[in-house]
Amino acid sequence: MTRKLQADVVVVGGGPAGINAAIAAGRQGASTILIERYGFLGGMSTAASVYPWMTFHTESGQQVIKGIAQEIIDRLIERGGSPGHLRDTIGFVHTVTPYHPEIYKLLAIDMLKEAGVKLLLHSFVDGVQVENKVIQSVQLSGKSGPIQVSGRMFVDTSGDADMAYLSGAPTQTGREGDKRTQPMTMKFRMRGVDLEAIRQEMINNPTNFYHKTPFHELNELPLTGIQGFYSQWNAAKLPINRDQVLLFAGPEPDEILVNCTRVQGLDGTDIEDLTLAEEEGLRQVMMMAEFLQKSVPGFSQASISSVAAQIGVRETRRIDGLYRLSMDDVVTGRRFGDVIARSGYPIDIHDPSGKGVTEALVRGDGAYDIPYRCLVPQQVHNLLVAGRCLSTTHEALATTRLTPSCMATGQAAGTAAALASAAGTTAAEVDVAQLQKVLLHNGVVLT
Repeated sequence: MTRKLQADVVVVGGGPAGINAAIAAGRQGASTILIERYGFLGGMSTAASVYPWMTFHTESGQQVIKGIAQEIIDRLIERGGSPGHLRDTIGFVHTVTPYHPEIYKLLAIDMLKEAGVKLLLHSFVDGVQVENKVIQSVQLSGKSGPIQVSGRMFVDTSGDADMAYLSGAPTQTGREGDKRTQPMTMKFRMRGVDLEAIRQEMINNPTNFYHKTPFHELNELPLTGIQGFYSQWNAAKLPINRDQVLLFAGPEPDEILVNCTRVQGLDGTDIEDLTLAEEEGLRQVMMMAEFLQKSVPGFSQASISSVAAQIGVRETRRIDGLYRLSMDDVVTGRRFGDVIARSGYPIDIHDPSGKGVTEALVRGDGAYDIPYRCLVPQQVHNLLVAGRCLSTTHEALATTRLTPSCMATGQAAGTAAALASAAGTTAAEVDVAQLQKVLLHNGVVLT
């Protein structure tokens, strides 16, 4: 027998975008249900060990992402779950934000409860009922049998545009032409790392590290990130298609998050490809750990302390919405009248087939606008999206996919869904001026 539930706003996907969307909707007074396939929240931040969060700021240090996202940081600090925003010692962005994933998981639950959100974990959306371009309900599968969840408005924060795809909304995948996506990465942590030995290696051999590393400040700054060890990497000749070592410190004093594996040419929405990716990612983890222990200063006494529960997915499906954010929009810092979020993260494309990373900074004041139209799919009237699957080109996705940006678009989508539900309008008919007013009132930066 199918269990039936109902809410004003139904959010699918409990990652950073979905958490913020559900909190925002609940705080607006909408009855809200958040659906998550794992037994815990956090999405890529917890299931795939994406760490640290980057970035809430522009290159010059202006904070452009606040609202619920900043409230989460403040409350993590209170619980000892984050030191807050720290300077990026790689030099790629102005700040990174370390966080403790387990503390984040519980904080998210507490904030959702405070907002009156009903949480359904261990629940996988495998069907969407649509009538006359309006979603009536989503079908969940799980250990307790089928559940049907009806709603007035729906928010897809699945990362893979699962609900949008199942509802018939147009989607895009990968880059134009060959449809190849950015590679997947299996991340892992090592304990017993001597971070001071790494710091000294960076100071003593600056040409062996990323050229924007703030070497003149390394003695004063907490070590947050390391990119380089070019000579060791080139000498090792590992069968991993990348050109450098990328490491992030913390959250514990002797701990490093390793972001070095690279699995290319597989589709993150195909279970057979995902199976292959998980295997290949784990094999690369073992290779990387051995390489670090044998060849990189500071790792001789280190060992693997955890491996992500799943491989990290940078890119799969995204909606083809009312507007598609482009690389030119990002790098020129374009402003939009229907702005609902801003970001200062640069273009950061991990090559779908090669070794490198394509970088492009945001010009002007260092931030670009994300318009509301990027959250609105075509052909489905009561659906919004946020996070990794909003409407962009392949190139622009390389910035909007980052966690703080996902948090910001999540808050906007959840707020808009609550407003649409209360007014009885479609997603496209939401009063953007009213939405912006509410977002500004709740601490979101729009200018």
